[in-house]
Amino acid sequence: MNYLRELEAESIYILREAAAQFKRPALLFSGGKDSTVMARLAEKAFRPGRFPFPLLHIDTGHNFDEVLEFRDWFVDQLGERLVVGSVEETLAQKGITAEHPDFHNRNRLQSTTLMDAIRKHQFDACIGGARRDEEKARAKERIFSLRGSSGAWDPNHQRPELWNTLNGRLQHSEHMRVFPISNWSELDIWRYIEAESLTLPSIYFAHNRNVIRREGKLVPLHPYLNVGSEEFIEELSVRFRTVGDMTCTAAVSSTAQNAASVIEELQTSTISERGETRIDDSFSESAMEERKAEGYF
Repeated sequence: MNYLRELEAESIYILREAAAQFKRPALLFSGGKDSTVMARLAEKAFRPGRFPFPLLHIDTGHNFDEVLEFRDWFVDQLGERLVVGSVEETLAQKGITAEHPDFHNRNRLQSTTLMDAIRKHQFDACIGGARRDEEKARAKERIFSLRGSSGAWDPNHQRPELWNTLNGRLQHSEHMRVFPISNWSELDIWRYIEAESLTLPSIYFAHNRNVIRREGKLVPLHPYLNVGSEEFIEELSVRFRTVGDMTCTAAVSSTAQNAASVIEELQTSTISERGETRIDDSFSESAMEERKAEGYF
């Protein structure tokens, strides 16, 4: 618990630094476990006042229904403002198509919609829930990650972060991505969820769902999935470790019904959540690196 409180204190410090250094920040919120933890940290950082930023969700149009329902309920409980950027609208306005039509995958297209939202609302900082243990490209991020006019991450233009000093100075057309839970692991997140008794979307816990086995992953059935002639539909007890776009998010076999049992499962897992459940990361070894160069979260 002392370790969790140290992580909590660091994250609260980063959130307050972001609020102090930027004029128009936004907290990226998807309804997932990491953004829910960030919202609780923001409550501890700024209550009883209002958040000094709105919540920003980039909606692919292919989100799980359970997650969208939770998002709307949670924001209503918080009493904060939600701004939604729609990938569906981006596709219609700019005539962009999915890169992998067999998967109808829009995950990568979020970068364009995010940058449109940043320009429209003049956000100078986006506070995200990236963690260094998610994927190797994430481990290179600074806590204050400088982005250029296109939103691209350039490792040659990042600032040193010594002695907890965070430099939020921006030039024209630049903005910052801020990662308050960068030093947390997936296990830390779940231990905090248990300690704080946080509510999450139901699909984070074991439930029966129809899936197919594809390239070693349990792919859930959804309206955009093309089931091959040699693929078989099975009903299994599964849960989701991450709840992004349904077209690129796989499930894991599980019987965990609560946070404590999820923690038990994670303590024996040897595969990261993205490695086990994110289909789009398997297209290329440098998939995340390439998306970051395009302005991804």
